[in-house]
Amino acid sequence: MRPYSSRLPLGITMIGTQVAKVVESRNDKYSPGDLVVSNFGWVTHTISDGFQRWGDKDGPVLKLDPAVHSSPSTALGVLGMPGATSYFGFLEICKPKEGETLVVNAAAGAVGSLVGQIAKLKGCRVVGFAGSDAKVKYMLGLGFDAAYNYKKVESLDAAIKESCPNGVDLFFDNVGGEFFEVTLSNMNEFGHVSICGAISLYNATEKPKFGSVSDVILFKQLKVEGFIVSRWLEQWPKAFKEISGWIQEGKVKYDEHITEGFENMFEAFTGLFTGDNTGKAVVKI
Repeated sequence: MRPYSSRLPLGITMIGTQVAKVVESRNDKYSPGDLVVSNFGWVTHTISDGFQRWGDKDGPVLKLDPAVHSSPSTALGVLGMPGATSYFGFLEICKPKEGETLVVNAAAGAVGSLVGQIAKLKGCRVVGFAGSDAKVKYMLGLGFDAAYNYKKVESLDAAIKESCPNGVDLFFDNVGGEFFEVTLSNMNEFGHVSICGAISLYNATEKPKFGSVSDVILFKQLKVEGFIVSRWLEQWPKAFKEISGWIQEGKVKYDEHITEGFENMFEAFTGLFTGDNTGKAVVKI
């Protein structure tokens, strides 16, 4: 929401995804009482023709499948866009192999926490970084092999070397900036890097100064790829079905940070930048 909204003009409805209940319909595909998920933004009511924009693609307003979405809020998190982001961004770009080592940052959030768990299912060693001791405990409870509060480590480089004695094979980056540079320097040859976000830079008032990583990418022959998850929009239902199965089997856990009340949406949003949430931040109306 933050990087996209910064490109939009002031005065428009704030963008965002919501689960909504159909109250009236003249569209044969939707009936009153249906629950749908769509990019309606920060509004209480919407008139829709049944289509919407998902990233750079047009697609339908999606009806929730009760067999998959046992809880409506999961359509905003583990069984929604963040879940698809974790699934495709990790599996399609990192292409994990058993025994490889993954580093993931913002690892107690909706995306990073699921990436780490999928990596464990694929037989990887998983090292996570987040911003509090409570989140370290949460990551370890999810089965991560090592976890750090990045605010307390004396050296990010030393923490990675300590937890990844055989180097880093896979890196799922939600943060950017210094974290990106330091982790790349610890990667093995032919490593895979999936760039999902750069939250450390979203609110920067000045352009940060970066060291050069071109030589690292070149000589280590790294594959570094950014992505927008709508690339796989047609395959989202497949991902949700598999993730839902993992949840039902007890192989994947998820958490939600719930804020009550439409009037508190801005507070919930800004809390993302101070690390208030563990798991998916949602607002219940």
